[in-house]
Amino acid sequence: MWADYDIREINLDSPREVADVRTFLAGFDLTFAAVVDYTIAFYQHDKIIATGSLAGEVLRNIAVSPHLQGEGLTAKVVSYLIQQAGQRGIYHYFIYTKPSAAPMFTALGFKELARSEPYAVLLESGIGSIDDYCREIANKVKVLPAGSRAAVVVNCNPLTLGHKAVIAKAARENQGVVVLVVSEDKSLFPFDVRFRLVREGLAEFDNVAVLPAGKYIISAATFPGYFTRGEATIAAQTQLDAAVFARYIAPALGVTKRYVGEEPYCAMTGGYNDALSEILPQYGLALTVIPRITIGGEIISASRVREFIRQDNWPAIKEMVPDTTYHYLTSPQAQPIIERIKASDSRH
Repeated sequence: MWADYDIREINLDSPREVADVRTFLAGFDLTFAAVVDYTIAFYQHDKIIATGSLAGEVLRNIAVSPHLQGEGLTAKVVSYLIQQAGQRGIYHYFIYTKPSAAPMFTALGFKELARSEPYAVLLESGIGSIDDYCREIANKVKVLPAGSRAAVVVNCNPLTLGHKAVIAKAARENQGVVVLVVSEDKSLFPFDVRFRLVREGLAEFDNVAVLPAGKYIISAATFPGYFTRGEATIAAQTQLDAAVFARYIAPALGVTKRYVGEEPYCAMTGGYNDALSEILPQYGLALTVIPRITIGGEIISASRVREFIRQDNWPAIKEMVPDTTYHYLTSPQAQPIIERIKASDSRH
């Protein structure tokens, strides 16, 4: 039925072509965001009958006209996206899709990692897997003392005394703590800087291991809405990320607890804490929520630090961050980031 079709690479700089894709996806209750790297569309009689996009390792926005579903067109779209990924040196793939569509992708060799009914399913395929990732992080935490172990996941954009207070409490109450720094490089402070500041700021703790979070924690695959809104509901993404952590990552790290800071303002982060409180106990894991600490009656937060940077309020910044963070922020090395923050109104 679709033999007379042509395949076109969508020009993502063309408002008309992007609008055509967006209109087609709207019929499937899917949105199209310009954060993708590549989009392909199958046309029949100048009308889109199928499409799919690539964003890093994530295959997304895959949709086929209802009257052509079951005809092998989904496999064709996925094949083209995988070929394009290979040309970019990418050989591992995620798909974030609706539960009803998951069987189509498991039939193509994708493995289901987690699901959040009735919202979404996360699947993966290609070279490398979550099992490989778990073996890698398990080896990295062998240096920690034996006994109770907790995890803290942080973005630290940048590291503040609030972050440090949560980690310090975990370090006091457990024999070992694993701090996982979000690796997705979409914050105003690049990952390498955030990671360095966390390691330097926590150097005093001999029972804390700092690791990159990698692609399975608050990433473009497990949690796209942490960085861009409108991709799916908060419930879908928070529950998926929490389930991946509880099912795979916690056992690999040997942790039985997770510590988080209280979040009274950001709906996304607050929803994430809610999802953790719901899902972690199902896997025998405990969640400890730490109230935000304050300075002079003001809650310490990384977003507040960035706002003070925009205001050149360095006395206020000094009160909210560890000495290691402050020394970096006032160094010549940090100037490009300072300028970037001042020129941006990004929430991250």
